[in-house]
Amino acid sequence: MIGISSCLTGICCRYDGRSNLVEELKRLIDTGQAISFCPEVLGGMPTPRDPAEIVGGSADDVWSGKARVMTVKGEDVTVEFKAGALKALKEAQAQNIHQVILKANSPSCGSAMVYDGTFSGKKIAGAGITASLFRQNGIEVMDEDAFLASITHP
Repeated sequence: MIGISSCLTGICCRYDGRSNLVEELKRLIDTGQAISFCPEVLGGMPTPRDPAEIVGGSADDVWSGKARVMTVKGEDVTVEFKAGALKALKEAQAQNIHQVILKANSPSCGSAMVYDGTFSGKKIAGAGITASLFRQNGIEVMDEDAFLASITHP
């Protein structure tokens, strides 16, 4: 079983109320090979919601209390992001999931790049809150681009 960010399967749960449908990932759900989850929704955040970024450090810094997740309007949503990540981890462990495909660049799900915390559109190397937690717990994390590359150029 594989875990997939819900937005990648066509569920409109992105911060802006849209999805990032990837047909190949939706097929994995439809054939029972995967489950989907949205850590931000699991953490109690509404859809749509204000954009958020990790501010003052990395996702690991958020877990250690040295950085925060803030919205563009200055609201601290660290508690919600951490709660959602923990719920997603619990679900993944309950389903014996060892690999997840998470939305690139997201402050929750980004696996290689995230926005830099200035809300300027600039990306930096790093992971989102959920991706970081999954890796800390031995779950392989990749984004949709890496997944698509793996099936087109195995």
